[in-house]
Amino acid sequence: MTIEGISVFSGHPIRVELEGARVNRTSERPAVAGLPYLAPGFIDMQVNGYRGIDYSSPSLSEVEVGRLVEMLAPSGTTAHLPTIITGPREMIVRNLSVIERARSNSEAVAAAIPGYHIEGPFISPEDGPRGAHSLAHVRRPSYDEYRAWQEAAQGRIKVVTIAPEIEGALTLIERMSSEGVLVAIGHSAAAPEVIREAVKAGASLSTHLGNGSHAMIPRLENYIWEQLGADELTASIICDGFHLPGSVVRTIMRTKGLDRLFLVSDATILGGSEPGTYPWGDITVEVFADGHLGLHKTKFLAGAGHLLDHDAAQFIRFTGADLSDAVRLCSLVPARLLGLPSAVDFLESGAAADFTLFDYEPGAERLSVLQTIQHGRKIYG
Repeated sequence: MTIEGISVFSGHPIRVELEGARVNRTSERPAVAGLPYLAPGFIDMQVNGYRGIDYSSPSLSEVEVGRLVEMLAPSGTTAHLPTIITGPREMIVRNLSVIERARSNSEAVAAAIPGYHIEGPFISPEDGPRGAHSLAHVRRPSYDEYRAWQEAAQGRIKVVTIAPEIEGALTLIERMSSEGVLVAIGHSAAAPEVIREAVKAGASLSTHLGNGSHAMIPRLENYIWEQLGADELTASIICDGFHLPGSVVRTIMRTKGLDRLFLVSDATILGGSEPGTYPWGDITVEVFADGHLGLHKTKFLAGAGHLLDHDAAQFIRFTGADLSDAVRLCSLVPARLLGLPSAVDFLESGAAADFTLFDYEPGAERLSVLQTIQHGRKIYG
């Protein structure tokens, strides 16, 4: 297979020759009108579900895992971390096993899922920081439970989001980080000094910084400022236009820089649904006409309804960043964090053939994805 486009990073028209699942050769080609942008495939490190499929459903099936991979492809996403949120221990273990079976039975699913993100259940029980997570299943950290996750996941737990103020959390952070897991601070009401202790223990990420928080916090000494100011923490943000105001996105970008920041969708089962009110476990979620999701009759959000093609465009709109910078936060930065080969040079010979080709007009609501290629296979377009 041969693909052609304008490199989103260099601005030069290029031809990429693929051999199987790898890049064989890259060369420049003459410029012609109408070439799309060519970029590495997007990597979403926080996908809870989408369009009726939920990675935390007690009835999750292998077929649904494959369908969800397909439904992410139109956004340019070639890889993602299935994110299982707070729930019963047996559900988490079961669903990791289900996804692992799906990986074993499908090369496409295996290529799309390099690992997992467990968001909870070791989080704050407080309203606000807990977000849309079920209070009934919030619990104290347990290394034995974490090891059960890893066993079910064949060692592929990549990210665990935890509230460091919970009893036993700092010890677990130290143990998980020593085993190579990216420990993320999130859904937390921790005092600033506890955030600092978590960083010392090995925490290296902030999960959707600015969200999963109280509506009102101390103006200076709080868990958001402390994470923002910690150079050791790389932050994910949900840049869908609803979770964070533009001024906050700009501030986070300027503070963290483009090497310690990445975009996640945080997409959930109700993402892409028609407007209305829906039950989700033991909570009620409202899908608004503009696509965002909220806890019914509250001011709190309930995950997200948009994917990275939308979020990258909103990041440009909020910050004035270059298109290449927005793409970097959806691809190269997550690849580096996860230790994937595409973090080095997605065009070099031997690199995984994961690409998205798209058009983009400044000010557009989203990137217009034309093709998504995963491991040398066209999975969309």
